[in-house]
Formats: sequence, structure tokens, C-alpha cells
Amino acid sequence: MAQTIKRGGKGVRRSAAAQGRAAKARKARAKTSGFIGSALAMLPFTEEQLHRIFLAIILGGAVALAWFVASLAGVPAMANQQIALLASDAGFEVRRVTVTGVDRMNELKVYERVLAERNRPMPLVDLEALREELLELSWVEDARVSRQLPETLVVDIVERKPHAVLKKPDRMVLIDATGVELEPIKPANAKGMLVVSGPGAARQVIALTDMLDAAPALKPQVAEAEWVGNRRWNLTFQTGQVLALPQGEDQAATALVSFAQLDGKSRLLGGKVATFDLRAPDRIYMRCAGGPCSKEIAAMGDAE
Repeated sequence: MAQTIKRGGKGVRRSAAAQGRAAKARKARAKTSGFIGSALAMLPFTEEQLHRIFLAIILGGAVALAWFVASLAGVPAMANQQIALLASDAGFEVRRVTVTGVDRMNELKVYERVLAERNRPMPLVDLEALREELLELSWVEDARVSRQLPETLVVDIVERKPHAVLKKPDRMVLIDATGVELEPIKPANAKGMLVVSGPGAARQVIALTDMLDAAPALKPQVAEAEWVGNRRWNLTFQTGQVLALPQGEDQAATALVSFAQLDGKSRLLGGKVATFDLRAPDRIYMRCAGGPCSKEIAAMGDAE
């Protein structure tokens, strides 16, 4: 009769080989784990922050996939609502607002517009519409609005720069270099700034600046500029003397440059003449406080 003999277990060689492979696997895992741990330790994030970043990546991928599928199904509006709810449940909603670039304007006016988005899911925040609202503020020349996930809206304001003071019948108003009104100002705070007056003067500020730039020696001495009859300028210097310029941008600039040259030769500013009239081509009329200035006219004629 044949007998069946059972082997008691693995051979010595096979057992040793298995143990060797297990040891190598443990060493490899330890080495890999140590390398990953060292790499993570070098990153400027805490473990909690890394978890949030990985969560944001996973949720972002899920949101993008959900939106893509919903768009293919023809229901983007419903998809946006579902995505917003998903993002809100995950903590992606407006809880903080950061404003930069504000110097002179009232910062609360910016917060009043932006804080209306508080607790709104991030995907539902219309950044462009919010930017348009901020541009309605008189001091705001430009605005940039962005999301800083998971919970912050960042607003960067570019302010307008005060350029002159617009004198109105009932008040004085700061304006920028394009004539945009910024805010009312007290007369005491307007000292040292160019004062512009006359109906429609704010719309002529750019042209006025170009004209004054043509005579850099006179520009800092101009205290006021009055837009007369919606066609020409009267300039008042810091000495209180008035210069009447002709109509037309080119004609006015040419006349101002000629006056600057005459002042350089004859020192017209600071003298007895109260008014200089350059509206007539190639001729200057002067008037002193008590009447015509015959001596001054003769003196200027000799200087020419």
C-alpha cells in the first residue's frame, strides 16, 4: 500500500528568501517615509494648512467635473447653485475682506460695498460687478477684486490724486487732473493749490494743465484760473495780478509763453500793473489800480 507523506512546511531556503524580501520592503518604506517627511518639513505650511490645500484641490476638481457634467446636460444655472452650496459647506464662502491702496479716501465706503458679499459662497461672488460698484466711488480711479481661497476677498484700490480745487458758488471741491470731483474741501485746506472757477471749468482742466506746462516758469505762480464765457481763461497770479488770455488753446498757449518772456525781461509780475490783457494779437493792454498805465506801457515798449 502506498503512503502519502505531507511536507511539514517551507524549506529553509524559501523561508529565508521570504524574510529577506520582507526586510527589504520595510527598509524601502522607511526610506520613502523619511524622504516624504523631510520634504514636507521643508514646506512653509503646517500640517493643517496642507490638509486644507489638498482638500481645496480635491474639491476644486470635483466642482470642475460637476460643472462640466451639468453643462453637458444643459443645466448650468442649477449646476452653479449646487456647486455654490458644495463650496459653502466646505468653507469656501466670504468671511473676510482685505482692502489695500486706500490713502486719502474714506475706507469705510469701500467696506460698505464689499461687505454686502459677506457669507456668500465664493463661486457666486461676481467680481466684475463688484468692481463696477467700486468704480462709482469718486475717489476710485481703478479697482481690482480677487478671491483668496478659501474665505477672503481682496480689494486693491487705485486712488485718484488731487490736482486742483474747483470753486463753486456755494462750496469748494477737490478735483483730479481730469476734472473729476473728489470731495468738498474747506478754504483753509485749499491754500497752496490751484483754484479753478467758472461754468464748465472742470471739463477744461486737462487743456489748462497743458497750457500752463507750456510756460513752466509761470506755472507755480498761478494761483487761480477762471474759465470765462466757456471760451477762454483769466489767470490770477499769487501777486493778485490778472492775465486775460485769448480764445483758443493754441492762441492762449502762445500768448502765455510771450507773457513769460516779457516778464523775464521786464519783471511784470510784482509791479503796479493790476491787469494784463493779451486778447488782441501782437498787443498787450495794461491797467493799473487807478487807471491806464502809460509809464508802464512805455517802459515795456523800451524793453522790447
